[in-house]
Amino acid sequence: WRQLTIAAVVVGSFALVHCPRGISTAAAKPDSVVSDCHGGTALPSQVASMLSEILAAVHAGRIEDLRNAIEWNELPPELGNAAGTDPIQHLKSLSADGEGREILAIIANVLATAPAKLPIGADPENNAVYVWPGIAEKPLDRLAPSDYVELLRLMPQKEATDMIAAKKWTWWRLAIGADGTWLTFMRHR
Repeated sequence: WRQLTIAAVVVGSFALVHCPRGISTAAAKPDSVVSDCHGGTALPSQVASMLSEILAAVHAGRIEDLRNAIEWNELPPELGNAAGTDPIQHLKSLSADGEGREILAIIANVLATAPAKLPIGADPENNAVYVWPGIAEKPLDRLAPSDYVELLRLMPQKEATDMIAAKKWTWWRLAIGADGTWLTFMRHR
């Protein structure tokens, strides 16, 4: 019992430390739904699996580790890179440090927010897209005070003010289909 109890504490601690709002680390059958760590949005297990793969690269601090998540897809996610260019090199080029760590930090911050669930598609197995941060799908001129604080956790005040004035999301956005396909990670201009 002691070993089982220690194992449960270790697994539970991992979930508390490594499970941002909206993400589950629980294992589940491929067609099941997994609840997130904070009791909000329920995520299909395929989405949770993709998030775990993306977060593994974030926690390792190596942008190259994102290649695993990118290659899970039949088609690579839209990252804003030109056709035929290496997605990892593209992400490194966007990162102020040149190593991709800034991009990994942005991904971590974006995924630490609650997602929006968009009902897109008629396919019973892939009828939704999960978007991080969820506030990217809200009317920017009508954000609640708590949404505004979340916005400021993601970007500098000037960027937030400009974005709200333009009523257009221009920061980073990550989307995953209900089937676990990583669709996009881009800064929207």
